[in-house]
Amino acid sequence: MSAQVHVPSLLARATTASVMTLVAVGSTLLIPGTASEAQAAGHAAKALKVAASKKGAPYRWGATGPNSFDCSGLTLYSFKKAGKKLPRTAQQQYNRTRHISASQRQRGDLVFFHAGGGVYHVGIYAGSGKIWHSPKTGAVVRLEKIWTRSVYYGRVA
Repeated sequence: MSAQVHVPSLLARATTASVMTLVAVGSTLLIPGTASEAQAAGHAAKALKVAASKKGAPYRWGATGPNSFDCSGLTLYSFKKAGKKLPRTAQQQYNRTRHISASQRQRGDLVFFHAGGGVYHVGIYAGSGKIWHSPKTGAVVRLEKIWTRSVYYGRVA
């Protein structure tokens, strides 16, 4: 995902040294900030694969893997394996992410369930209105349809 810039308009404003750099790089330039978005998408895709690979692992309150998980333990573990560090709880993870709208959500974004002003559950968005999550005692890591509209979305930077 790279952004393109019209080179002639850049050349008109560039210094001689900058022009030489632009010519050496070529006609397609990356805008600062877009590379980090692409990198975040790569981490998210890896985290999503890790979460899916844990299908069937039992829920255990406070567990962070590799064989059992609570909800935020699964997201913490998945992103850690993808090279990103998250805090421990769902609320802390929500506080650490870049908040996005439902229309901006992408596979690998975090889905936070909330009530009464607080976040109580988290999963990883899998697309098509579904998440990978570790739901509750007696359940296992699974892919499930988002069951409520009381959700926030966050992107791990």
